[in-house]
Amino acid sequence: QVQLVESGGGLVQTGGSLRLSCAASGRTFSSYTMGWFRQAPGKEREFVAGISWSDGSTYYRNSVKGRFTISRDNAKNTVYLQMNSLKPEDTAVYYCAASPSPGANTLMYHYWGQGTQVTVSS
Repeated sequence: QVQLVESGGGLVQTGGSLRLSCAASGRTFSSYTMGWFRQAPGKEREFVAGISWSDGSTYYRNSVKGRFTISRDNAKNTVYLQMNSLKPEDTAVYYCAASPSPGANTLMYHYWGQGTQVTVSS
């Protein structure tokens, strides 16, 4: 049974930092792309960042470039999202997901975690 379990969300002030974790289990993800998405109330789910499990290549949505960093620990089967200089507009539920191909489209991602809330106060 494939499981993606996120953790690390919480409440932080503007300018603060959080690190999200996504622990993956249940299958081999070595050829997969891992992605972080977010969904704010009343808005569609949007891509935030992605990383290739095999070669570590990364890509980001423009609004988080320079502030967020995605990384992975192969030994722990865990993907991270380090979020710095957080803004109120970053407030959302953040989801970890896995796709057999690189990309930013939610339809490409076969496996999803349950989400973790990130709230940035002004």
